[in-house]
Amino acid sequence: MSDLLDLVLKAHGAAHWKRFRTIEGDMSIVGALWARKGWPNALRKVRVTADLAQQELSYEPFTAEGLRSSYRPDLVAIDTDDGKRIKQRANPRDAFAGHTPATPWDDLHLAYFSGYAMWNYLNAPFLLAMQGFTAEEIEPWIEDHQTWRRLKVTFPESIATHSREKVFHVDDNGLIARLDYFADVSGGVPSAHYTSDYRDFEGIKIATRRRAYLRHADGTPIRDMIAVAIDIGNIRFS
Repeated sequence: MSDLLDLVLKAHGAAHWKRFRTIEGDMSIVGALWARKGWPNALRKVRVTADLAQQELSYEPFTAEGLRSSYRPDLVAIDTDDGKRIKQRANPRDAFAGHTPATPWDDLHLAYFSGYAMWNYLNAPFLLAMQGFTAEEIEPWIEDHQTWRRLKVTFPESIATHSREKVFHVDDNGLIARLDYFADVSGGVPSAHYTSDYRDFEGIKIATRRRAYLRHADGTPIRDMIAVAIDIGNIRFS
């Protein structure tokens, strides 16, 4: 394991993480990405429940009161509150073939993208210690008079995520300050995703504010538009 990855895991509370099986959060998710895809307010006020070991996650409400989403890498679905299945899609990533940044999404596209993305966000950095991940420290990054150490991580094929390779920027406290990736299913958009306002929940540090921007070729963010804005009000572990 990389020395930097070991530092990051400890700083975020890896020892406490192992005590739990599920995480639940109250959050608001908005931004230009959702508007461009046709769902500007679908995730504005939601409760998210995720498994910490398996790639499973749900949003409630999802697109309308009385509905909830169900995400797994091989299947997404929309159900009623009482468990009646409205629709589903097997092999959901295949449904993004040929998409560009301007391609609109249906509700099952939304369920897949928002499902795998949030599962990754809530489980990072702890999922990086799972089998199949590789991590190496690369040259540091200087931004706003801060120097961040950087960890380049390659994800295994078994994990649904934005892109196989990501770069995590780490602050002086060992906390993730920024994440760089290409959002493959939305046209390969280069993104700089900032994490801040960390709070302690059960000994685990969670970023309660996330802002994602498009990224220039030189790595600098394009700050005139917020692609994704995530604000987390509360987190519960069980």
